[in-house]
Amino acid sequence: MSKDRKEMSAFGRGPGVFGGPGGPGGAFMPTQKAKNFKGTLFRLVGYFRPYRFRLLIVFVAAILGTIFSILSPYILGNVTTDLFEGYLLKIKGVPGGGVNFAQILHLLILLGGLYVFSSIFSYVQQYVMAGVAQTAVYDLRKQVMGKLSDLPVGFYDSRPHGEILSRFVNDFDNISSTLQQSLTQLITAVVTFIGVIVMMLTINWLMTLVIVLTLPLSFIVTKMIATRSQIHFIARQKSLGELNGHVEEMYTGHQIVKAFGHEEQSIRKFEEINSRLYDSSWKAQFVSGIIMPMMNFIGNIGYVLVSVIGGVLVTRRVIQIGDILAFIQYARQFTQPISQLSSIANVIQSTLASAERVFELLDEPVEKPDVLGAVVNDSPRGDVQFEHVNFRYQPDVELITDMNMDVREGQTIAIVGPTGAGKTTLVNLLMRFYDVSDGKITIDGVDIMQLQRTNLRKMFGMVLQDTWLFHGTIRENILYGREHATEEDIVMAAKAAHADHFIRTLPDGYDTVLNEEASNISQGQRQLLTIARAILADPAILILDEATSSVDTRTEVYIQKAMKALMSGRTSFVIAHRLSTIREADLILVMNQGHVIEQGTHQELLEAKGFYADLYNSQFTEGNGAMAMAL
Repeated sequence: MSKDRKEMSAFGRGPGVFGGPGGPGGAFMPTQKAKNFKGTLFRLVGYFRPYRFRLLIVFVAAILGTIFSILSPYILGNVTTDLFEGYLLKIKGVPGGGVNFAQILHLLILLGGLYVFSSIFSYVQQYVMAGVAQTAVYDLRKQVMGKLSDLPVGFYDSRPHGEILSRFVNDFDNISSTLQQSLTQLITAVVTFIGVIVMMLTINWLMTLVIVLTLPLSFIVTKMIATRSQIHFIARQKSLGELNGHVEEMYTGHQIVKAFGHEEQSIRKFEEINSRLYDSSWKAQFVSGIIMPMMNFIGNIGYVLVSVIGGVLVTRRVIQIGDILAFIQYARQFTQPISQLSSIANVIQSTLASAERVFELLDEPVEKPDVLGAVVNDSPRGDVQFEHVNFRYQPDVELITDMNMDVREGQTIAIVGPTGAGKTTLVNLLMRFYDVSDGKITIDGVDIMQLQRTNLRKMFGMVLQDTWLFHGTIRENILYGREHATEEDIVMAAKAAHADHFIRTLPDGYDTVLNEEASNISQGQRQLLTIARAILADPAILILDEATSSVDTRTEVYIQKAMKALMSGRTSFVIAHRLSTIREADLILVMNQGHVIEQGTHQELLEAKGFYADLYNSQFTEGNGAMAMAL
């Protein structure tokens, strides 16, 4: 299992502070943190600047909606006071005494209006904020996508694809889904906290002091429990990552596991990890589960004190009985924004960590821009020259040294050598996926550094051993070679690649939809489609990575015929794995450790009885399969 996927398992977005799938301790689960919190925050906020007016609407709507909600307990308290005092007057027989239902009705209508307006403003803030957040993330995602297309191949070669995918998918999902909710919740929680304190102070400062004094006790208890529970949560997440990795490995490689009879060993390892996961999960949930009872206990102490003090104050006519009811509701509301702010803090930490990872992509250096006045070759012939080319991936490790090569239009050049000899590097240099360290490469006499990069790459067609077909119809996959080709061109290309017959045997023919891995057609058929795509592109220069090693003999014959048709009249660079397939090449380059150590035709190299001859003979000598596989 990749490191990224294990981390996603171990550090997914946690639940809220008190509740949710993770239980009460969800707030204390390990949270990813940004390395540069302030810098990342300001940079992320920058994406919201174009929407300042809409954010002002969100801010005002959040404040008004919260204020209307805060006023509700106060009015309910007045209703209670009117009912109580009217009833007392009626009992005492005071003339004209009794409950003033008209006044109560007026207060209830006012209360209903406050609820309605609070709901409307809450809807407005959510609606506007959803648009702002999603538009900002849309702009950021588009910017990152543009960046990914401008990054050099070296960036992708040096990083696991899972890591890049995780940043583009999971991190954006984290930013998108939490940014909208966190911002509105932050405003609401702050306004609620301030508003509740103000309303409690207007009722009585002494009762407010009692409630406020319970806060430090709550924080102390929470901190003590959180410190203990987080140890177990970390252990739980580590065990969960190990368990996910083990299960994925066992299921993806189940044939190997069965073939070597390791089922029992696999189950024992699963049980050992699962036991550790159970132990840490039980302890984490148990310890964190103490938080709610303790918080309720502390809260209840506050309510008791408020009730006692409030009762005394009512008897002394300092406050009304309805004020006690309103105050208890405010006391309950007082703890909610604190819990929300704690939860939001975790979410913001995780969101900024994701944003920082996305910004790291945006800060990656892009490919060098084309030189001023870059040359465009619209009619390439295919003459290629290497003149004293040197190249290194690492500054202190030379890979290709003083390479010279002269290839004429229409020639077939085979490149052979053991793994790590520099065969693929040669192709990367030709297409300017990497730039040479010294020397130069020319096409039709023009230095490729002076050619427009897009124009240069259009000169090449590639057929690789690892076929790449995207999710879509067969027609769309062939059209990838030349977007505006006609239906007749597509069919001609398919026929030239010996693919037309098998395509027409499929239920939907050229409209057959290939799944994401194109597993609904065979390996050989996939290869024929990539050849058809290259034929349709009609490139001047071909790069072929021999693609018949994993197909049956009959399909290999078709592929060889298709590749021969494709190479006809074109300059071709063939990375050869089986030397028997390149006997007719015009020139064979034998590479070892970055150097061209031999070159010539097949017959010339055999007669020289050098490195090539040894490689060639090893493929037909019993017992030397390992050397053959290294090619």
